[in-house]
Amino acid sequence: MGAAGRDFHNFNVFFRGNPDFEVVAFTATQIPDIAGRAYPPELAGPQYPRGIPIVPEEDLPALARERGVERAVFAYSDVSHAHVMHTASLCLANGLDFWILGPETTMLRAPRPVVAVTAVRTGVGKSQTTRRLVDLLRERGVGVVVVRHPMPYGDLRTQAVQRFATYEDLDRHNTTIEEREEYEPHIRRGVVVYAGVDYAAILERAAEEADVILWDGGNNDFPFYRPDLHLVLVDPHRPGHETAYHPGEANLRMADVVVINKVDTARPEGVESVRKAAHRVNPRAMVIEAASPITVEDPGAVRGRRVLVIEDGPTLTHGGMTYGAGVIAARKFGAVELVDPRPYAVGSIRDTYSRYEVGTLLPAMGYGPSQMKDLEATVAATPADLVIIATPVDLRRVIRLDKPSVRVSYELEEIGRPDLGDALDHYLVDLLEGKTTTAPRPVPEGAAVQPPGRPPGPEVPTWPPG
Repeated sequence: MGAAGRDFHNFNVFFRGNPDFEVVAFTATQIPDIAGRAYPPELAGPQYPRGIPIVPEEDLPALARERGVERAVFAYSDVSHAHVMHTASLCLANGLDFWILGPETTMLRAPRPVVAVTAVRTGVGKSQTTRRLVDLLRERGVGVVVVRHPMPYGDLRTQAVQRFATYEDLDRHNTTIEEREEYEPHIRRGVVVYAGVDYAAILERAAEEADVILWDGGNNDFPFYRPDLHLVLVDPHRPGHETAYHPGEANLRMADVVVINKVDTARPEGVESVRKAAHRVNPRAMVIEAASPITVEDPGAVRGRRVLVIEDGPTLTHGGMTYGAGVIAARKFGAVELVDPRPYAVGSIRDTYSRYEVGTLLPAMGYGPSQMKDLEATVAATPADLVIIATPVDLRRVIRLDKPSVRVSYELEEIGRPDLGDALDHYLVDLLEGKTTTAPRPVPEGAAVQPPGRPPGPEVPTWPPG
C-alpha cells in the first residue's frame, strides 16, 4: 500500500527475488494518475514477467477476496497515527495481516558516510536544511552528492536511476513541478542530484562521485540509506504533530539532531512545546534552533495589491498547512487582499480543493503535464493584481503566467549554538579529519542507552563547549 515511493523501495529490497512471497498488487493513494499503471517487469524481476498492477487503494477489499491476499504492507508517509490504524482495521477485517517494514529491514548500508535530513511532517524545511548542509560540507572540502527521496511519476522503466546535473537534465527527464522544486535549487549550486526507483542501483552510482551522500527526504518518511548523521526537523507552527503522525514520530525517536525550524515566525509557546516534546521523546538528541527568513524579489510590488499566493503543493495537501511562506510574505509586505482562487479552479486543481482544506491560496500541484495546464488555467482565471510564487522552483520556468509576479525565497539560518556546523564536526569527525569512515564511537559510561535496534552513538556534548 503506497504512493509511488516507499512502496517501490520496500518491494525492491525485501520482496523482489524473494520466493516466499507473491506480490499481488501495489495500491496507490495521495498521488494522482499512478493507479491503473504497472510496476514494470524490468524492475519487478523474473518472478513477475508481466509486471505488477497498481490499483486504487479503495480496491483493496475486493482484491483481497478475489486473489486470496494474506498480507498488506503499509508503505506511505505523512499520515496520522489514527489513519494508519483505521487502515489496519480495514485490512484485518478483510482477513489480512498488517505489516509495516521498518528501518532495519529497508535501510541500505552505504559505502560512503550518509547524512540524512528528514522531518516529522511535510513542509517543515527539509529542502533549505539540505542546501545549508551542502554549503557547510563544501566549506570543509567534502564532496557531496544529494540523493532525493523518490518522485517517479513518469515512465518507471526510464526512471530507475536518474542523475540531474544541468537544467537540460530536468527537461530530458520530463520532470514535474514537484520534482523541479527539489532538484533545481541544488543544480543552481552545481550539486549533482540522484533520484529514481531503484535505490540500490542509485547508491552504487552516487557513491562513485561523493565523499558524503546527503539524503534529502520526502514527506516525513525515514531514510532509505542508513545514516551516520540523522537530522530531523520539527515545526513549531504545528506543535503536537511531532508525535501524532507516521512515520514522523519514528524519525524523532531516531534523530541524532533535532532542528526546530521557523522560530522567527512561530509563537514562542509553539517553540517551547516542540522543544519539550523532543526532549521527552529523544533526550539524547542535539537540539538546534533555526529560522527560514523570507525575502521577496520586489517587496514594493506587493504593497497595496490584491495577490494570488501559490504555495508548495505537498505542504498544503499532505502536510495539512493552510499557509506558508507566500502568505507570510503577503502579510509582511502589505498586500491588501489574498484573492481566493477556489471559485476559479479548473480540472484537477478543483479536485484538489475538494479533497484537501488548504485555505485561500493555490497549491502548486504539477504531477504531470495535464495538471500543470490546470494550474496555469486556474492562475489565468483568478482576478488578482499580482502572483506571489512561494515554491522552491521558479514556476515561471515551467508554466505561463498572464499576470505580474514576484518570487519568495527562503534559506536556513541557525540561531545560536549548537548549529549545523557543530553537528557535522561532531558526528563526522573522522571524515573531516581525512579518514574514510565514520564508525560510531562507544557510548560513554553513564550515558543514556540508545533505543533498541539502534547502534550506539557518540555522547552529545554540552553547548557551548565547557
